[in-house]
Amino acid sequence: MPAKQEIATDCKQDLSAAGAKERDTRRRTGIIFRVLMPLVVLAAGGAVAFWLMETSPQAKPHPQKHNATLVAVKPVDYGPRQTVISGMGTVTAARNVELKPQVSGEITELNRNLVPGSHFRQGETLLKIEPTDYRLAVRQLTTDVAKAESDLQLEQGNQIVAQKEYTLLGETVSDVEKALMLRRPQLENLQATLEAAQVKLEQARIDLARTEIKAPFNAMVQSRAVDVGARASESTVLATLVGTDAYWVEVSVPVNQLRWIRIPQADGDQGALVRVYDPAAWGDGICRQGRVIRLEADLEEQGRMARLLVQVEDPLGLQPGNADQPRMLIGAYVRVEIEGQPVASAAAIEREFIRNGSRVWVMEDKGTLSIRPVEIAFRGLDRVLVTGGIEPGEQLVVTDLAAPVEGMRLRTADTATDQMAAKPSDVQGDPS
Repeated sequence: MPAKQEIATDCKQDLSAAGAKERDTRRRTGIIFRVLMPLVVLAAGGAVAFWLMETSPQAKPHPQKHNATLVAVKPVDYGPRQTVISGMGTVTAARNVELKPQVSGEITELNRNLVPGSHFRQGETLLKIEPTDYRLAVRQLTTDVAKAESDLQLEQGNQIVAQKEYTLLGETVSDVEKALMLRRPQLENLQATLEAAQVKLEQARIDLARTEIKAPFNAMVQSRAVDVGARASESTVLATLVGTDAYWVEVSVPVNQLRWIRIPQADGDQGALVRVYDPAAWGDGICRQGRVIRLEADLEEQGRMARLLVQVEDPLGLQPGNADQPRMLIGAYVRVEIEGQPVASAAAIEREFIRNGSRVWVMEDKGTLSIRPVEIAFRGLDRVLVTGGIEPGEQLVVTDLAAPVEGMRLRTADTATDQMAAKPSDVQGDPS
């Protein structure tokens, strides 16, 4: 038994020693693997990267280019330019009258067209006042004139007799006595009586004629205030009439624009031509023509604008030649364009292309931006007339630039197209 136990013990010791040795071997192998494996991976990656760098295609070097801003331009053109002054105005009546009778009486007849909006020619009858009393006055005064004429004729006969008696008397008398002897005071009295009777008769005939109220000029009825049966006195307003031969437009313009406008200074002078627009009533682009006739003496109280009077003939298109013209309305607020004095040579540039009040952007021949001040002769509603600072044929930049800088590079669509056509294969890298 002791021998067997010793053998068993030796076997166990041998097995323990073998296991410990195997464990040491596995531990050393693991350490070596953990250390060498990353080094192997790094070495492999470096080899692959080196191979790729050596075998990859090489990019062709290109010179660095500065990007140019794409803009639109238009050439500058000089020539004679017509100035146009724009303004707003109100249509008013050139002739306006409140019609009142010159005699009193009952209204017995009205023209059936005496209603607002109707037209009358000068001299047409509008209404009538009862004429009976005035006819009777004419008859009575006609009798008075006849009696005065008869008395004068009798006295003229007495004058003949007195002249013969004075001749037969043959005495020398004073002038006063001679006048009395020849009945000159009686003659002068009857002559004065006849003249007074004739004046009264003429006045009565005028009053009779005034019972028929007529249009004082070519007119349109603006309002009517009476009817048949009403009694009218000399203070009664019968109707309001507006002349139809011409209307006025009272136009407000800036004071500094007056020097461009031709204003008549004397009779016979012709004022500036004016175009009147009322798009609300006539539509866009339709206008009537008129002329400046006067400059009013004072400025507007609020806007401090100058006021011009523009006259438009036949505003209602009543004449045969104006039948197709639009009708003007009194009180309408209209837009006007006044033809001002021309500028002999200037470039017309839209207001939106004038930068900071008096500068322009110009694309120079070398493709750079030039910011220049210009000389402005006239500022209109849509355009300004430039007389200096930019030369004919130069390229005006009409594109808005976010941050314009003097000398910045510019290009146009035509320039970019020409460059692409000249270098169709100008690409980066190898197409393969």
